[in-house]
Amino acid sequence: MAAPTEITDTRFSLPQSALPTAWFNVAPHLASPLDPPLHPGTREPVGPDDLAPLFAQELIGQEMSADPWIDIPGEVLDVLRLWRPTPLVRARRLEAALGTTARIYFKDESVSPAGSHKPNSAVPQAFYNAKEGMTRLSTETGAGQWGTALAFACAQYDLECAVYMVRKSFEQKPYRKVIMETWGGTVVPSPIDDPGHPGSLGAAISDAVRDAVGRDDTHYALGSVLNHVLLHQTVIGLEAQQQLATAGETRPDVVIAPCGGGSNLGGVALPFLPDPSVRLLAAEPASCPTLTQGRYEYDFGDTAGFTPLMNMYTLGHDFVPPGIHAGGLRYHGDSPIISKLVHEGRMEAVAHRQRAVFEANVLFARVEGKVPAPEAGHAIASVIQEANDATAKGEDRVILFNYCGHGLLDLAAYQEYLAGDLVDEP
Repeated sequence: MAAPTEITDTRFSLPQSALPTAWFNVAPHLASPLDPPLHPGTREPVGPDDLAPLFAQELIGQEMSADPWIDIPGEVLDVLRLWRPTPLVRARRLEAALGTTARIYFKDESVSPAGSHKPNSAVPQAFYNAKEGMTRLSTETGAGQWGTALAFACAQYDLECAVYMVRKSFEQKPYRKVIMETWGGTVVPSPIDDPGHPGSLGAAISDAVRDAVGRDDTHYALGSVLNHVLLHQTVIGLEAQQQLATAGETRPDVVIAPCGGGSNLGGVALPFLPDPSVRLLAAEPASCPTLTQGRYEYDFGDTAGFTPLMNMYTLGHDFVPPGIHAGGLRYHGDSPIISKLVHEGRMEAVAHRQRAVFEANVLFARVEGKVPAPEAGHAIASVIQEANDATAKGEDRVILFNYCGHGLLDLAAYQEYLAGDLVDEP
């Protein structure tokens, strides 16, 4: 019989009693206030009344709040406890495969019912709308993770859920439609008025907003970009701070996450913003390089120009990104908070091509055992670069990244990669 090996902890869990009971609001920690969103018609700063046709009053208040902490309602915590707190995992096998001097940790958001970080905001958005008397929500979804999360959340509060899914992803990921329908949602490909168009998140937002403003029983729910969405996601970073301490770490040297609109990046990174010694890194697709090649200016959040204009990095609201498998990152703009941090130099951004992302994903799957979503692979590709850089410099760098979702409904993408048919775009 072989001698037993020494047991080394790789998973750091928290009891349910340690679930954060308040969200971290980054607004008071910014170097200067965010530029206000502008009305699409008047180009004047929008007020609460301008947003009322789309959002619940509580969400509008959170969008504009400067309070450092915002309490999480008990009814929301009751649902979040179905899967939270999520584990923090030391990726020792990835470290060994890379031969790195770095220590790599990931927050495993794939354990949620929807398989990603997205329910962290879907649940409170559904709760606040149900509390206000809405009976239906409309939304967009790219890869399907947000639509899946909102369908789940609406089921918890007996709300109807109408999802407009980017047509390219609708065709690539048929089982996303099935899981949304299982939770009671309805799913249609977008844009609804152009069946030959591959779609974009901007066009899907237009479809969902048009739906919401045309009905008294319906509000709109957005899965990323806006301040209140990033606020809800901060449970990720708040838990990670506790778990890193349990693992014996003072702080991470760098925090990494994929970035499409900014929700999971903001969720894991913003609680670390007050510590200037922690680097923050956004990883985006080279085919939709909003932060690395976009312009920092006011632009619409959707294609049709229904939404307020936001000061953000943008490729132009009429930009149609190539149909890469990371559908959740195919967005022309970015969160005003994330954009401001990049513009001011507090956050860095890098872009990865699609084949490099899947190369990183396959390595991660083979050594850590988890099959990542294509979106998550952008973070993993950056982690590998950071770990190799730490090794080259002889540093024991602590790397934290957000494993934002699993890829078990993205196997067609892996099939393409493994067969050698995956196309690099652009």
